[in-house]
Amino acid sequence: MIFADRQDAGARLAEKLLRFRGCDPVVMALPRGGVPVAFEIARALDAPLDLVLVRKIGAPDQPELAVGAVVDGEHTEIVTNEELVAELGLTPAWLREHAAREIREIERRRRLYTAGRARVAIQGKVAIVVDDGIATGATVRAALRAVRRRRPERLVLAVPVAPADTLESLRGEVDEVTCIATPWPFRAIGCFYRDFAQVGDDEVRELLARAAAPKPQVAADA
Repeated sequence: MIFADRQDAGARLAEKLLRFRGCDPVVMALPRGGVPVAFEIARALDAPLDLVLVRKIGAPDQPELAVGAVVDGEHTEIVTNEELVAELGLTPAWLREHAAREIREIERRRRLYTAGRARVAIQGKVAIVVDDGIATGATVRAALRAVRRRRPERLVLAVPVAPADTLESLRGEVDEVTCIATPWPFRAIGCFYRDFAQVGDDEVRELLARAAAPKPQVAADA
């Protein structure tokens, strides 16, 4: 066990990212689990919080095993784990069908989470992409490619826990990786949290609203 919960993970990860405070960073969370982690980072860096809407394509009979991922954006990005796809004998038709289902869920979440809110501009800024952990890396890879297309000056991947080999495979997608722990053997992400309760839609909306709320003005001395 490494982290008490996602808030603890976010606070500890934020300590490693304080050098970006004052550099006009934007924190980009993968919902839903990445949002509580990212919220703590955004608060520590005094940075805006936005979302990268991405959905995993789970393997047949193993929905937690990502064979690919779909990410929202001006152009839908679909990234597949070709080795797993070949090993499981998945056809292009199967992938299209399941990608379409996840695209529908992305659309639902976009309406629910971001209705009335414009995306935060990241061109020319430091974009920090955050999740609560990485296993195979397919979901995060899709998210990173979508964020990179929006031309940030610097792209940073920040996660509390991930396998070392997965992080190494993602280094070519980013300018920098920040990760607290790379345990081995690596099991499910939830094994490294005392509390890994599912994050609901209402919590995501609440945290986005809190992050977007105007900060109280500090009264000047009389």
